[in-house]
Amino acid sequence: MAQAVVTIAGRTYRMNCDEGEEAHIESLAKLVDEKIESLRGAFGEIGDQRIVVMAALTLADEFAEAQKQLKAQGEALAQARQHAERADMQRQEWAEEAATALNEAAGQVEAATRALNGDLS
Repeated sequence: MAQAVVTIAGRTYRMNCDEGEEAHIESLAKLVDEKIESLRGAFGEIGDQRIVVMAALTLADEFAEAQKQLKAQGEALAQARQHAERADMQRQEWAEEAATALNEAAGQVEAATRALNGDLS
């Protein structure tokens, strides 16, 4: 099993992970560390445990908001697909109606041509 070495809030941790996941774990740890540093800048020294909990809650809130936006976009995409399917069906119906009208017109032209040529068969 692989290991990633990360530093969060000034402390270094060895994290077990799958092979090839080291860089991903390190980038996640950097994100957490940056959030903690941002909160420290805003609130000062309020205790390691409290700042870590605040960072976790802030990241969880951002994640929940992203999920909510993703769900809304998924719903909008589903509605757009339904609209596109209805439009495609309507275009197909119009094409079929146009083809039928053209066939009828062609039949009438043929009948008129035969009548003008004296062919009444």
